[in-house]
Amino acid sequence: MPMKGQSEATEWLETNRWERGVSYIPYPDEMMVRASHVLKTDAGVFVADPIDVDGIDDLFAEFGEVAGVVILLDRHKRDSAAVANRHDVPVYIPDWMSGVEEDIDAPVERMHQQLPGTDYGVHKIIKNSFWQEAALYGDEDDTLVVPEAVGAADYFLAGDERLGVHPMLRLFPPKKLTRLDPERVLVGHGEGVMEDAAEAIDYALRGSRGRTPGLYAKNLKSLVLG
Repeated sequence: MPMKGQSEATEWLETNRWERGVSYIPYPDEMMVRASHVLKTDAGVFVADPIDVDGIDDLFAEFGEVAGVVILLDRHKRDSAAVANRHDVPVYIPDWMSGVEEDIDAPVERMHQQLPGTDYGVHKIIKNSFWQEAALYGDEDDTLVVPEAVGAADYFLAGDERLGVHPMLRLFPPKKLTRLDPERVLVGHGEGVMEDAAEAIDYALRGSRGRTPGLYAKNLKSLVLG
């Protein structure tokens, strides 16, 4: 839904278009730069962490019929129920993720190691009492979808990073991401990285701690001056 003080979005910024999908940013001028993703699969179109936008169904339809909505972060309920109900499809949540299903006013399906009927595997990235996050990895074209652990919005990025570790995870970066070798990565905040994504992730993780002071100083300055 729109953040406080915002009306419903009627336009959006399209990003990350490739053969099997596209991303969109409903409020490109907001600080959080929230992004959602449209994924074309053999089972139909899945929309990851969606924010609803007037007319967005036309974008979905370019890739096929919507088969489901996916929540990858416990805090990213966003407009999942509204999109799912409009298309009469379920909301898919990792089977180990708690505290989400009860807040979704739509049919819910649990996914284990795979998004059903697709080549997208479900990978547990973070699970603790404060943070539950999964990623999707498409084996067909090495596409990684990460909602929060890394991002490309300005407040994630330090120095010359193309991707940055979330400010709250900088001192203990999500090393599980190094097990994957993506060509492209789609993120929940900012535009994704469409080439040499594995290199961008490796650089972000290796320098996460060392670049933390600079990132915090930059973000503090932005808050003070902004």
